[in-house]
Amino acid sequence: MLTNKQIALLNNGIAFHKAGRWTEASQAYAQVRAQAPDEPGPWYMGGLAALQLRRPNDAITLLERAIRLSPKNHEYFYHLGIAYTHASRHAEAEKHLRTAIALKADYVDAWLFLGSVLQVLNRIGDALDAFQTAAKLRPERADVWYNIGICQSLLGLSADAVKSHDKAIEIDPQHANAYYGRSMARQQTHMIREAIADYDKHLIKQPHHREALSYRLFAFNYLSEHSRDFIYQEHVKFGKIFETPEQLAANAARRFNGTVDPNRRLRIGFLSPDLRIHSVAFFLQPIVANLDKDKFEIYLYHDHYKEDAFSEVLRRSAKKWKNFVGIPDAKLEAAIRSDDPDVMVDLAGHTGMNRLPLFARRLAPVQITYLGYPNTTGLQSMDYRFTDGIADPKGEADAFYTEKQIRFSSTAWCFWPPLGSPEPAIPPCMGGAPIVFGCFNSLSKISADTVDLWSRILLATPDSRLLLKSVRSGERDVVGEFQAKGIAPGRIVQIPSTSAIIEHLDTYSKMDIALDPYPYHGTTTTCEALWMGIPIVSLRGDRHASRVSSSLLTAVGRPEWIATSADDYVAKATALAADRPGLAQIRSTLRGQMQASPILDAKGQAERFGDAVRDAWKHWCASRG
Repeated sequence: MLTNKQIALLNNGIAFHKAGRWTEASQAYAQVRAQAPDEPGPWYMGGLAALQLRRPNDAITLLERAIRLSPKNHEYFYHLGIAYTHASRHAEAEKHLRTAIALKADYVDAWLFLGSVLQVLNRIGDALDAFQTAAKLRPERADVWYNIGICQSLLGLSADAVKSHDKAIEIDPQHANAYYGRSMARQQTHMIREAIADYDKHLIKQPHHREALSYRLFAFNYLSEHSRDFIYQEHVKFGKIFETPEQLAANAARRFNGTVDPNRRLRIGFLSPDLRIHSVAFFLQPIVANLDKDKFEIYLYHDHYKEDAFSEVLRRSAKKWKNFVGIPDAKLEAAIRSDDPDVMVDLAGHTGMNRLPLFARRLAPVQITYLGYPNTTGLQSMDYRFTDGIADPKGEADAFYTEKQIRFSSTAWCFWPPLGSPEPAIPPCMGGAPIVFGCFNSLSKISADTVDLWSRILLATPDSRLLLKSVRSGERDVVGEFQAKGIAPGRIVQIPSTSAIIEHLDTYSKMDIALDPYPYHGTTTTCEALWMGIPIVSLRGDRHASRVSSSLLTAVGRPEWIATSADDYVAKATALAADRPGLAQIRSTLRGQMQASPILDAKGQAERFGDAVRDAWKHWCASRG
């Protein structure tokens, strides 16, 4: 039992705690513990204060002592689970959260936190079960439905996720996170304009929510109605949030440990959530595998719960591999700084799970963005953006980037053809079948402009078909959109996505001509079509996202498939369809053209990439003199 004096001291600590004066609260709790070491309460309260002070290891020590003194207290185990989570020890966190639930089965907060931990452990189905249990216990809580919706999105159940977020908003129209969750789910179900509207609602309440800011910027790339300048200015606004004058001044004053030597071996760090089976990894692998290891030391920083066989392929090229999934920014920043990279390469831009605010704090003397995003980061601290002169023409494009454009090669991409790729097949139309146009891009890229263009092509090519293959293809009535343009439903053929890459490539044998979407071109899909011997017609636009295929087609020696207007796009597609012998000739020769192009020149592209990095480093060294 505590004495009256000890109770008064404990209450004093609690008062400090409530006032946000956690250091003083922690000191008061320590005084009580010194006088009454067998009382669990001061150990527990000290653990809570340590969590507030971001000292999770101290919190673990204090809370474990409280549990030894009171082993049946569900709240103690719950907060111990939180402490282990903050220490990035998620498996142990799960154990203690489950103990809290065993002690109190209707402990909704424990079920919710358990679900969040299971998400980090990549046990998404189990996480959904935890959240749904919480929903049965407290169906009137908006945060329960929000978490269910997030989990459903991760499982690809995006239409269900929209409904769950609808439920959360119905319960609490002011629930900012539910608008965020619904915006992501709407983006996944290809409702781009509706997604942007939800991001805007969310950002009114949480204007500095970086994930929402980035996803919103990403969504703009799918739409053609916004000018380049408008989209650029929206990206600049992002930069100003995270690059305050004080932060920029701190960056300018920052000192790095590496020697200022223009010719020494450089340590390059690549940070990405996509170092796995993903298009970014496919284009990165030829570069890192062929970089001169006598000149460059490679550090790969993965930031995603999923690691797979391709992660292992990438890992072989790295001096060091670290996975930072679930790690707070501050700890990630400290870990990267401890490696002393000379150059940091961002591979995410404003795609999901990016860490751009860390680049705003300047992680390395030289910072580069490459591959993952078709636009500017909006950061002044991102020194360079690696691209080429077709995707980003010199002079014309420079005004729309905060980064200096480095056009390091004739094309910015280097494709990795999967081992065991099937040989290009005879075009299906050679057997007398109707022409099959096709596109294997995300349905989000099939804009209203694209539907209009493709409808014109189908109407001008009697009996032709359009083959579509995309993840979550059932979550948009694309057939109805074409039907509204006069295209019979039977002419639109949708097939499910395939997880095996060889099976995916083999599906290209079912089409005669590939059609590139507009305004957001394909990249991986363009390379895949060319590799499988299929011509692809692309409409060149006024920005990077709608010039990628122009770069790739030029590199492979097929600029005649690049259209400069909507009418030209339709004309090129229908002309190819009218020349069936020509399609057979293309199918038999296109892979050879691709093999001879810079796109498959892995050693040459890696050398050009390395030379560009070296030039950037030399420029930084010169600035230090």
